Amino acid sequence: MSEHDPQLAAAADIRARIDTSKPHSARFWNYFVGGKDHYEVDRQTGDHIKEIFPGLVDVARTSRHFLGRAVRDLAGEQGIRQFLDIGTGLPTADNTHEVAQRVAPDAKVVYVDSDPLVLAHARALLTSTPEGQTAYLDADLYAPDEILKAAAGTLDLSRPVALMILNTLGHVGDYEQARGLVAQLMAGLPSGSYLVISDSTSTSAGMIAASDAYNASGAVPYYVRSVDEIAGFFDGLELADPGVVQVTQWRPEADSAADAVAVDAYCGVGRKP
Repeated sequence: MSEHDPQLAAAADIRARIDTSKPHSARFWNYFVGGKDHYEVDRQTGDHIKEIFPGLVDVARTSRHFLGRAVRDLAGEQGIRQFLDIGTGLPTADNTHEVAQRVAPDAKVVYVDSDPLVLAHARALLTSTPEGQTAYLDADLYAPDEILKAAAGTLDLSRPVALMILNTLGHVGDYEQARGLVAQLMAGLPSGSYLVISDSTSTSAGMIAASDAYNASGAVPYYVRSVDEIAGFFDGLELADPGVVQVTQWRPEADSAADAVAVDAYCGVGRKP
């Protein structure tokens, strides 16, 4: 390839956008779930926060397990074949498309993230069964109309879609703005679509202290919310049983005794009437 090759130029642009001087939520979370895509600053911040609140590791791990259970239920029991995963994070084991396509090989998944390191690893998210399809959008949660327009290149937005926003909405500091963004996204999806949300919650002094420490680290702030605020994202939707609960309590599997811990993270799945 020549030095003017567009692929090389794109890769250089991605590298230039990656700031390794401050922790970043995607890399920080990747460290907590046992991934390898993080830097020293992320590990230092993670270790410091683990000293303040060791339970955050359980939040990261059990939230990931909730993703798997929710996707399996939607693809298997509810017949959903299209997933829009916003705030994808770094690829790890059991990504959304892998879980969905084990159940339904023809499932289509569009990932959305604006982090340059996630973009650099996006090719790991673009594997797919021959029957299905995956795509990656370098886009921002704050531009819901643009996300929907671009996602329509892969998904049929006249048919039900599962909108997944996991451990992402805390980056939107203003609660009403966060609700508005979710509402705009759901407004662009048809009846029978689903909203899947999980997030850390201000349900213990330890989690609040961990959040304060993270926000003081120089990273883009992440705000933990009350359980009632998490429930508010589902206004106007039909909540699936058991409602808005701790991530460990949403349809736990018989062999998931390791997840039987109390965590400061709540979730829900709601259907658009």
